[in-house]
Amino acid sequence: MGTRMRVLLVLVLLTVFAVGCGQPATTVAPTEEPMEEPAEEPAEEPAEEPAEEPAEEPAGAVFERSETLYTSGTQWGPPSSWNPFNTGGYAMGTFGLCYEPLFIYDPLTNEYQPWIAENGEWTSDTTYELKVREGVTWSDGEPLMADDVKFTFELGQTAPINLSTVWQWLESIEQVDDYTLTFNFSQTLYQQWGNTLYSTPIVPQHVWEGMSEEDITAGANENPVGSGPYLFQSYDQSRMVWKKNDNWWGIDGLGLNPQPKWIVDLVNGSNNVALGQVLQGQLDLSNNFLPGVATLVDGGYGVQTYYSEPPYMLSANTAWLLLNLTKPPMDDAEFRKAIAASINVDQIVEQDYGNIVLPANPTGLLPPWDQYVDQEVVDELGISYDPELAKQILADAGYADVDGDGFVEAPDGSAIQLKVNNPNGWTDWMEANRIIVTGLQAVGINAESNFPDYGGYIDERNSATFDMMIANDAQLSNTPWTYYNWMFQSDVENVATIQNGNYGRYDNQEAFDLVSQLDQIPVDDVDGMREVISELQTIQLTDMPLIPMWYNGAWAQYSNAVWTNWPCADDSCNHYLPVTWRGYWNMTAILMLCDIEPTPPAE
Repeated sequence: MGTRMRVLLVLVLLTVFAVGCGQPATTVAPTEEPMEEPAEEPAEEPAEEPAEEPAEEPAGAVFERSETLYTSGTQWGPPSSWNPFNTGGYAMGTFGLCYEPLFIYDPLTNEYQPWIAENGEWTSDTTYELKVREGVTWSDGEPLMADDVKFTFELGQTAPINLSTVWQWLESIEQVDDYTLTFNFSQTLYQQWGNTLYSTPIVPQHVWEGMSEEDITAGANENPVGSGPYLFQSYDQSRMVWKKNDNWWGIDGLGLNPQPKWIVDLVNGSNNVALGQVLQGQLDLSNNFLPGVATLVDGGYGVQTYYSEPPYMLSANTAWLLLNLTKPPMDDAEFRKAIAASINVDQIVEQDYGNIVLPANPTGLLPPWDQYVDQEVVDELGISYDPELAKQILADAGYADVDGDGFVEAPDGSAIQLKVNNPNGWTDWMEANRIIVTGLQAVGINAESNFPDYGGYIDERNSATFDMMIANDAQLSNTPWTYYNWMFQSDVENVATIQNGNYGRYDNQEAFDLVSQLDQIPVDDVDGMREVISELQTIQLTDMPLIPMWYNGAWAQYSNAVWTNWPCADDSCNHYLPVTWRGYWNMTAILMLCDIEPTPPAE
């Protein structure tokens, strides 16, 4: 069958199988609209135009195909920022290909790998000693030393960036010698520190020390000087181009050698275009949500995924039904439990996603965190789809159909009429929304789907004016602490709008204190973490402040036409994360570039 016929057939398959068509529910929006990144909120554009624009790609520029890796799935508009502190808006690869962390973290093995850092250790309860690797250089040839790392962390005292929160418990940094630092803490928050070690991009002091606060937080940082394996080459309205740094310190220092000479990240277009490019070998790695991909993997179309059978993808985050606890009847835990029992998650997984996602555990903890699930608590308190149980919970709590319209009224006799939100155009979520609403109506809860535009969705979320909504902010990380910190964000009374979790305004000081207690447990103390997490799960499943539904996939589809030896689940494969999203290069995706190989020519 010719390539053209294959593409036409695939487009037909998309029509048949893509009930929830669209782009990745974790990082991008269905169809052609932008959606959330897996790790951070979409960022605003820089406050002002940069004084000097980076070099735009010459029209018609061509790169040797056998040396070029084409990717897609992160960039939902023309590249406009190379600032690693603009966490939701920097161009793909800014952190990971250009700027680098102290360590990288493997969520599948729960292991840290020294990177810019040679090693680090706690020398006392409040002191952490970090040894910077000798021989690391910036792309302009200057050495990367301890003063660069110290400077990077101290930027958090100068400008409001992610590192700023560290200074709530970090007292000082002492430079012992050219490559050694001592971090002195007033309080030891092991979980946060473990997260900081691999999620902080180190920047060069000699370039950044003259920048204003505005430049640090919102500047475009054109023509970036980093320490990573790739150099800024060029960009245009449709792509970002990185060129391999042949002088990268890691070739000798780490024994790693990225294979592509060029990485060209394409700005996301429609699903059909992306899929056609994968099938024709024009796109090597797509991190878009491609509905119907299971049929393509099984049908011999040359499309490969991490797993060769359901769920095909690794899990990246949990999709939740968030409930606004400031509004009745969502402020009633029994009503929330009835909602949980009304949701047919299996139908969403099978009909909406075609089995490329997994139903979530009642705790919502991602599969790499299975060891932290207290199964006894889940067996006792967990709720799954059971319409009759939902009706019984409502009846026992005093909800009854007083006026005979088929929908229950609240115990005080007031009518209930609710909306379930998700952004318009995110068609996989829109279909899931309809399934949720159908389940709610079937047990007697008057609800309807509501599809505001993305801006309206975010406004209602942050101001707590929604009734219910689908969201998936909490991402895969080095510790379940980040997950519970998101769920039980404690600033309920201190901020007018919450933008980092707990959008339903759940207020439980016991839970907040347990999250703080978890933060103070060393990351290698699994038993200690389990004990606290068990208590958090008991609270979560008793109060049901939000409802986990399914695990969104780490969408990754690849072609073997030009590059092969991709990550996969087989024992013979490498098990790195095949994802280019922001926050994933430092979770082993960078190692993927060193393992892929040019596809041998056909005989």
